[in-house]
Amino acid sequence: MPGLNPQWSLILALAATVKNIRTITLDLDDTLWAIHPVIKRAENRLYEWLGEKYPRITEMYDIADMLEVRRQVIEEFADDAHNLTFLRRTVLSRVGVAAGYTTEFVDEAFEVFDAVRNDVEIFPEVIPALEALNHHYTVIAVTNGNANLKAIGIDHLFSEVVTATLAGAAKPARQVFDMAVAVGGASAEQTLHVGDHPYYDVDGARNAGLRTAWANRDASDWPDEFERPEIEVAHIGELLHRLGIE
Repeated sequence: MPGLNPQWSLILALAATVKNIRTITLDLDDTLWAIHPVIKRAENRLYEWLGEKYPRITEMYDIADMLEVRRQVIEEFADDAHNLTFLRRTVLSRVGVAAGYTTEFVDEAFEVFDAVRNDVEIFPEVIPALEALNHHYTVIAVTNGNANLKAIGIDHLFSEVVTATLAGAAKPARQVFDMAVAVGGASAEQTLHVGDHPYYDVDGARNAGLRTAWANRDASDWPDEFERPEIEVAHIGELLHRLGIE
């Protein structure tokens, strides 16, 4: 189209890109809810519970000590560092045995942590956006974490969940995105990955051949070392407009 200015060329190229999208893959933590205050609250509740039920553990270890044990476990089991549930259970077993207990308490302890970990405050635009996206796309959750979507109450809004544990590696590893593409049923070029992290989400998805969208809730500057995403939004509610969903 002769004489078309660069801005309109970009707009038309983007329109062609999003028109071909069939699957949306979505990060969870810090894209659909803030995760850091949740994890801190869950760890504090677990530590409190350990003090009530297994006091020798908290007599031997303060929270900083527990984090050091976690660091040691990650270093020792580097090949399993993507499996957060395994790491946490291993830490619990290790401190329990060191304090003179058996490991029988670990299941209950993890349930205490998990209950708080899945008590998240979903961002207000998320549910309406997910409902709208489900009318137009296959929606797949892709996460390095261990959120329980059924416990959170939004499992019905996702066709599948791909975790680092299932994939055998954590984002930005290609195999996570390859699995997401496979369960989504479309090609990588027909799959749009949406996430908050420039490296783990955007760069990882781009390297695996997916389309990319950055959920930049904090209005952060894009890091120069990575290629920019195709779409940038403040949150997934804005994604609807960018995809032409009214």
